[in-house]
Amino acid sequence: MEKALALKEKVMKHPLLKKENLNPKVWMTSDNLQGFKDFVLQRDTFPGTDTSFDNVEMLLETERDYMEAAKKNDVATMKLLGRSVNVNAKNVTDRTALHYAVAGRNTEAVELLLRRRAKLDLQDKHGVTAIHLAAWFGSLTILKLLVQGGADQKMENEDGYNILHCAAINNHTEIVKHIVSDLQMKELDKEDRTGNRAFSLAAEHGCVEMLELLMEEPYCMATMEANQNGNTPLHLAAKNGHLDTVQLLLQSFGNRNEVNKAGETALYLAADGDHEECVQALLEAGCDVNIVNTEKSSCLHPAAEKGHTSLVKLLIAHGMDMNFRNQHHQAALHLAVRSCHIPVLHTLLVSDCNINVTDHRDQTALHIAAELGKVDIVEMILKFGPDLTLQDKQGKSALGVAARADMVVIVDMIIKAERYFAWKADPGCNETLHDESPLTFKLDHRVETKQIRTTVWNLAYKLLKPHDWKKLAQHWLFTEQQVAAIEEQWTGLKSYQEHGNRMMLIWLHGALATCKSPGKELYEGLISIGHKHVADKIRLETTSSETKKCTIS
Repeated sequence: MEKALALKEKVMKHPLLKKENLNPKVWMTSDNLQGFKDFVLQRDTFPGTDTSFDNVEMLLETERDYMEAAKKNDVATMKLLGRSVNVNAKNVTDRTALHYAVAGRNTEAVELLLRRRAKLDLQDKHGVTAIHLAAWFGSLTILKLLVQGGADQKMENEDGYNILHCAAINNHTEIVKHIVSDLQMKELDKEDRTGNRAFSLAAEHGCVEMLELLMEEPYCMATMEANQNGNTPLHLAAKNGHLDTVQLLLQSFGNRNEVNKAGETALYLAADGDHEECVQALLEAGCDVNIVNTEKSSCLHPAAEKGHTSLVKLLIAHGMDMNFRNQHHQAALHLAVRSCHIPVLHTLLVSDCNINVTDHRDQTALHIAAELGKVDIVEMILKFGPDLTLQDKQGKSALGVAARADMVVIVDMIIKAERYFAWKADPGCNETLHDESPLTFKLDHRVETKQIRTTVWNLAYKLLKPHDWKKLAQHWLFTEQQVAAIEEQWTGLKSYQEHGNRMMLIWLHGALATCKSPGKELYEGLISIGHKHVADKIRLETTSSETKKCTIS
C-alpha cells in the first residue's frame, strides 16, 4: 500500500503529465512506473520541468543524494539531509540506500540507517535483500548488525539463494562459519532454484577454500549430487575451467564419469570450453575419453569444431576415436573442414584419421572443402591421397561438386590429383620425386616454368581450333568426366581457348611430376591430332628453353 501511494504521488505531481495533457489515471491503472520513466526519457528537457525529481532513478533529489551518500559512506551528508528523507525510497531497480551501503561495506552508513529504522528485508527487482549483500560481499560485521536488527536470515532471492549460497559463491568462509557455528542455521544448506547446494555453487565458482571447509566437521556439506540438469560439482567446475577445484574433487571423490541430462561428462564440458589443463587432469584421473553425449558427440567434436588444436592432440594421445560420427554422421574431420580450422585438420590427417569417412550426405571432407571453395584445405586433403571416386547421395564425386559450385581452381586441382595418383598406382611408374620441389596441386607461378606455360597459352589461344583441345585431352588420357568438368566452367564461342589452356596446364603438372619431357610430350600430342606444322614450331621453342631438371608444378 505504501509503495502504491508513493508511486501515485510521484506520477500525479510530475509536470510532464500536465504539459502533455496526459491522464494520470491511465498510468496508475497499469501501475506503469517503468513505462512512464521511458516516456520521460524520450522527451527533451522542457522549460519548467521539476528539477527536484530524478527522471532516471525516479527519485526525489534529496532521496537521490541520500542514496549516493550511502554508497560513499558519507555519513555527514546523510545526517545533513536529515529526517525529512524517506530512507526506504527505491530507485528503478527497487534498491534502497541500505542496499548500497551494505554492498559498499559501509559500516557507519549501515549503522545510521539502522538507527533511522530502515526496513531490513526490502527486496530489489531480483529479490536481493541487504542481508544477501552482506553475505555476498563478505562483510561479517554488517551481517551481524543486520541479524541483530532483526533481518530475516532465511530470505531467498529470485534464484533461490540464501545467505549461505551467497557466501559459498564468493568464498567467504568466515560468513559460513558464523552461519553454522554462531547462528546454528545449518538448515540453510538447501537447493536453490536449479537444484544446487552451497557445495555445488562453490565448485562452480572455483572456491577451493570453501569446498575444503564444507567437507570438514561440523559442516559436512560436501555432496556430489547432481542438480536439476544432472550436473555434479565436478561438471560445474570443469565447465568453468577451475583446475584447482577439479583436482580437489578428483582427489576427494575419485574418478567420475557421470553424465548430465545432455549425456555430457565433466571431461566433455572441459573440452567444450577449451579448458585444456582440466582436460589433462580428468584424463590422468582415468576419465573415459570416448563417452558420447545424447547427440552422439564426443569430446573431440567440439574441440575440432572450435579449432582447439592442442586439445585435439591431447585427446588423440589418450585414445580418442577420431572417426566417431555424431548424430549427423559428422566426424571431427568434417567439423574441422566446415569451420576452416587448418591446424586441427592437419593434426587429424597426420594422426591417420579416416580421410574418406562420410557424413549424412555421404560427403567426405574433400566434398565439403570443394563445395565451400576452400583451396588450402582441398590442397591439404589431396596430398594425403583421398579416394577421389567416392560419390555423395546425389551421385557427385568431389570433382563433380567442385564443377557444380563453379570452383575452377579446385576443379583443376582435383583433376591434377586424379591423374597424379593414377600414375603412382601404375606398377611401372617411377616414384622418385624431387625434394626441392614439393608436391602441390595449386596453380604454378614459378619462374622456371614460365616459358613452357607461355608456350601453352599461345598454343591454346592462337594456334588450336575449337575441338583440338579435346583431341589432345584424349591423347593424354583425360577421362570424359575430367573433360566435362573443365568444360562446365566457361561458355561462349571462344571458351575453347580457356578450356584448352586449363587442360594443358593440368597435363603439364603431370608431365613435370612424372619427370617427362614437356617439349617431347607436347610435340607427340600435336602430331597425333594432325598439327605437324604447329608441332615443329613448338618443338623449336621448347627445345632451347626446356630445363634439364624434372620438377613438380
